[in-house]
Amino acid sequence: MTATETQAGAEFQEPALDASRILRERYRKSTVIPLHFFEREAENISRVCLAMAKRFRDGGRLFAFGEGAEASDARHVAVEFVHPVLVGKRALPALALTADGRTNAGVALAALGCANDILLAISADDGGDPLESLIAFAGARGMLTIHLCGPAFSRSKKADWIFAVPSDDAMVVQEIHETTYHVLWELVHVFLDRPSHE
Repeated sequence: MTATETQAGAEFQEPALDASRILRERYRKSTVIPLHFFEREAENISRVCLAMAKRFRDGGRLFAFGEGAEASDARHVAVEFVHPVLVGKRALPALALTADGRTNAGVALAALGCANDILLAISADDGGDPLESLIAFAGARGMLTIHLCGPAFSRSKKADWIFAVPSDDAMVVQEIHETTYHVLWELVHVFLDRPSHE
């Protein structure tokens, strides 16, 4: 093998080694961080699901708002609650509030939101001014407010429940948010299936 061939072989292997390192790090982030997050938040997630179930039982509705790219998560949440994927689970009233220029989420919430309702806000970081205002408005109206956010959550102190993902990796934050709102959906149904006096 010539020196040129040896060098070419090394250059070919280098990206593979780098890809292997990236894969291992991605796997670590996608397993270790969620494990720690759910160990820390399990009790609080259970409590917020019970609070949500009580509001649904009393005629409350879920409003989901996602800031930026998380708007698709808000739509996903609303569909999960309105159209259950499991046979026998009841449909629950939910609506995604959009902020895409066609509809102002604050105006929609002001027109539709009531004291028994729930606001679930989702952001990759601590959220911008529109999200902060939305949480504050919902709280003042008596709504249960929940914020799924990234590691910086100074703005979301107005929310009743804050679930901050301790990672600056947007993909990890989104993965944990998605798992969290699926768990919210599932446990809400667990509590709704129990007699109301329990």
